[in-house]
Amino acid sequence: MSHRATDAPAHVALNRSLSLPLVTLYGLGVTVGAGIYVLVGQTAAMAGAFAPVAFILAAIVVGFTAFSYAELSTRLPVSAGAAAYVAAGLGKVRIAQAVGLAVAVSGVVSASAVAIGAGGYLADLLGLRADLMAVLVVLVMGALAWWGITQSVATAAVITVIEISGLFGVVLWATWVAEPSGTPLAAMVPPLSGPHWAGIAAASVLAFFAFVGFEDIVNIAEEARDPRHVLPRAIGLTLVVTTLVYIAVVAAVLHAVPLEALAGSEAPLGLVFAAAPQWVQATFSSVAVVATINGVLIQIIMASRVLYGMADRGQLPARLSYVSPRTRTPTVATALVVVAIIALSQLVPIERLAGYTAQIVLTVFIFVNLSLIALKRQSGAEGDHFRVPMLIPVLGVLSSAALLVTALL
Repeated sequence: MSHRATDAPAHVALNRSLSLPLVTLYGLGVTVGAGIYVLVGQTAAMAGAFAPVAFILAAIVVGFTAFSYAELSTRLPVSAGAAAYVAAGLGKVRIAQAVGLAVAVSGVVSASAVAIGAGGYLADLLGLRADLMAVLVVLVMGALAWWGITQSVATAAVITVIEISGLFGVVLWATWVAEPSGTPLAAMVPPLSGPHWAGIAAASVLAFFAFVGFEDIVNIAEEARDPRHVLPRAIGLTLVVTTLVYIAVVAAVLHAVPLEALAGSEAPLGLVFAAAPQWVQATFSSVAVVATINGVLIQIIMASRVLYGMADRGQLPARLSYVSPRTRTPTVATALVVVAIIALSQLVPIERLAGYTAQIVLTVFIFVNLSLIALKRQSGAEGDHFRVPMLIPVLGVLSSAALLVTALL
């Protein structure tokens, strides 16, 4: 039943066409993106040889909330995602609106950061201005997102396979081809106590940014064929594959590249191919470009669906719920998201955008877990939906709050 205001435009439903493989590849595409391509050097600067542990800690924090999202997405399989969960669980419309807008803003901010990176990569390859390339990327990806959900997600899925293949290429080259001049694998296991844990904790906040995105899966609930079965499985598969890929990549890069060269590098994975033939280096650079462009596309899809879902429930102006009869995509919401991404990419530095994204998402995670706790207390084990123990959202609140405090210090 629609909650749209009476002045809303005629209703056109979203296209329910996405299968489990496409939804999972969507989740992987939005999670395994530009973050891992640029953050390894910065996490190594903070955590040193123990950078893989920072990614493991981030995965644990993300894991609790991922299970909470899995249950909530089957209780309320709607595009508004976190906004709908908070409204149902906490019963506070204003808080729900704030959370929904925070999710959309996190997508816009994250896409802006990725667009800056994409513009830089393209500028290096084509010899053009990075800021203009960033605008071009956003415009083209926005047009693709408007064209159709099947076309845009299928394109993102193909790109996701390419970028994950690139990461496997990094692991294989670093492990079997490159001369190991970095940290031995045994030295990546930290002692149980010591001052190094402060650096690991700080690095885990950065590593968390590389996991941001799995929660975007719930925002295409109205375009999945069987959301009550597809969404929990897609969330679980996304988190497991992402964690394994990240740990393998970080460990392989640390093993192949000296720590002093890796720490702070803006293109850390490229250092693995420093002695490789030119065609190998060029191929990897192209994959890095593809990874950043993919991140922009998927965040545009996510943020526009959040705005559409909130408008469809009467929490935002009804005009944002307009769906094109031709493309069956939210036209006005997509256009608004594209304009906002372009503005931020031209006005705010990339490192500030990444930091803001992590803080916004952690705050949203806290409210989402609190909402599931409230819903469980209200309904207990009732309902035909995926369920997790009460301990999961409780740990989700505590772990997200701890990482948020670390980020703010």
